[in-house]
Order: sequence, then structure tokens, then C-alpha cells
Amino acid sequence: MSTDPDIWASLPVPVLLVDAQDRICDVNPAAELFLNASARALKDMPVWDQITVDAPLEEALDRARATGTSLYVNDVDVGPGSRAPSLCALNFAPLANSDDNWLLIVSPREMAARVTRSQAVKSSAQSAIGMAEMLAHEIKNPLAGITGAAQLLSMNLDPDDLELTDLIVAESRRIVKLLEQVEQFGNLSPPEMSEVNLHDVLDRSRRSALLGFGAHMKIVEDYDPSLPTAWGDSDQLLQIVLNLLKNASEAADPKGGTIRLHTYFEHAFRLRRKDGSGESLPLQVEIIDDGPGLPEEIRDQIFDPFVSGRENGTGLGLALVSKIVSDHGGWISVSSVPGRTVFRLSLPRAPRTAQSP
Repeated sequence: MSTDPDIWASLPVPVLLVDAQDRICDVNPAAELFLNASARALKDMPVWDQITVDAPLEEALDRARATGTSLYVNDVDVGPGSRAPSLCALNFAPLANSDDNWLLIVSPREMAARVTRSQAVKSSAQSAIGMAEMLAHEIKNPLAGITGAAQLLSMNLDPDDLELTDLIVAESRRIVKLLEQVEQFGNLSPPEMSEVNLHDVLDRSRRSALLGFGAHMKIVEDYDPSLPTAWGDSDQLLQIVLNLLKNASEAADPKGGTIRLHTYFEHAFRLRRKDGSGESLPLQVEIIDDGPGLPEEIRDQIFDPFVSGRENGTGLGLALVSKIVSDHGGWISVSSVPGRTVFRLSLPRAPRTAQSP
């Protein structure tokens, strides 16, 4: 190709050189990271086998080729192979001084928008949780008095009336349990960061689930054996995975379902902070279930406190998960359609100085 090699290598977004038969001629380093494959391995591969685009592009591409004009497609889901898609803009442009070769430029858009929303949600969540913690402290004492009074009354009641006092005691205890969950947000200690083998965490979670709430489920392991160690608190990461497994198990058909634990390394995943700084989060963990999916009306608020898709759900489990992930400097996202819900955790790699030899 005639492009300056230094410019080609320094382009910050994935760019692919494609021939008239839609086969890859070359890719820049950013595209290698995006596709998680080397330029040598990608050479001569059909481009649409490596990139999936959630939009009908065939006719538009044919017209662009016929007229020699660029094609720009904004805000489409683009996935590297079978992995989770990202919101991107695509630019398909003819290469200067070439009749056959075209440039396919992939510009990821999703991260900035998600981070902005995540920061707003986090601020809202902190305010809601702070108020709830204050209310929890004020409510628990009178609830204890109500429970005690109901138990004293029950000692002098006829058996027919005991049902009412039993109801008071049971409901009071349920409210106390809910308040204790709220208080857990404020009492959660900062993570004690160390080197963590994520597969060990997943295995512990899987065994615990199969012995309890997930006994009716099939939990499949789909691990990347070369996955490096993470930087985090193993107990808190275990709490995250157990919570996600519990949600998937409770949402499944009572006769059972399948949960897949999938790990992989994504070089190009970087989280852009509000201050403009970026952080690499290459370790990916996906909890994938074949249940009914999240209700459409709450998908965008599923990590907010007190939002639940289950009857009598507290809506605190996923909010706690989101808080722990945020405390780890990580990222959590979800995509859901009936028959496939994917919770994706993106976590930092352990510093090289901390990794075992």
C-alpha cells in the first residue's frame, strides 16, 4: 500500500484496507487490537467474516463503489467476530490512486456516551443510597419496637388472631433485612487490591451456585486459558459473580436453563474518564444466560438502586454490583434480548510488578 507507514501505524482508530472482493489486504495496529488478530492472520480473509455490522450495507456499498464516493454510516453496532458489539461510525472510502482498494475506518463511539451516563447514574445512585442509609438508621429502631410489641401481644391472643401478629413480625423482619442491604452500601469497605486469578473466582462462584440457588441450572465454562491475572479484591469479585449468577438463576425457567461463563482478553478496551484520561481494562468476563431477558422498560436503569425486574425484588443487588465494579476502576455493561442476556465485566490487569513470575 502507498500510505506512509508511520502515519498508518499511528492512526488511533481501526482501519482496514479492503480489495474489490471484500478481502483484507492490510490492517493498522489499532485494527489488530480491535479484531484481536495479527495483520498476517487477517490478510486475505473476507472482511465481513471478521467484522459484523448490525445494518444492511450491501446496496449502499455497491453504489459507493460504482460512483467512487465515500460511504459514511453513523451509530451502528459493530462487533469483532462473535464478541459483544460496540456502537461505532463506519467510513468506507476509496483509496487514492487505486481503482480497487478501499479503506474501512471504524470509529468506536459507545464508550464516551456510556461513561457520561455512568457518571450521572453513579452520582444519582450515591445520593439515593445516602438518603436510604439515613432512613434505614432511623427506621430500624421503631421497627424493633413494633416487632417486640407484636410478639408480646401474641402471647395473649387466641390462635385465630395469631395470624395477624405473625404477619406483623414477618413483615417487620423483611423490612429490617431490606434496610440492612441498604446499609451494606455504606459499610462496604474499599477493595483490598491484589493479584487475582479470575478463573478461580468463577470456579468458586459456579460451585457455590450449583450447590444452592443454581442447582437447577447448567453452568458452562468457556475460559481463555491464557487470561492474565486481574487487579482486585477476590472476595468482592466473588460477590459480584455470585450476584449475577443468582439473578440469572432466578430469572430462568423453573425447570432450568444454561449459564455460560466466558472470559477473554481484549487489548483495545479502554475506559475514558471524565477528566479525559484513559484506562486499559483488557480482562473481560461475561455471564451469559438463556432466560427471558430484562424487561425493556428497565434495561437502561438496571444498575440504579431500587430498580428490579422481579416481583418483590429489592433492586439493590445490581446496584451493589455496579458500585463494587466502580470501586475496582472497572466497567460493567449489559445487553439483553429474550433468550440471551449478557452481563460483561471489564477489569484491569494486575500490574506487571505484582504478577507472579
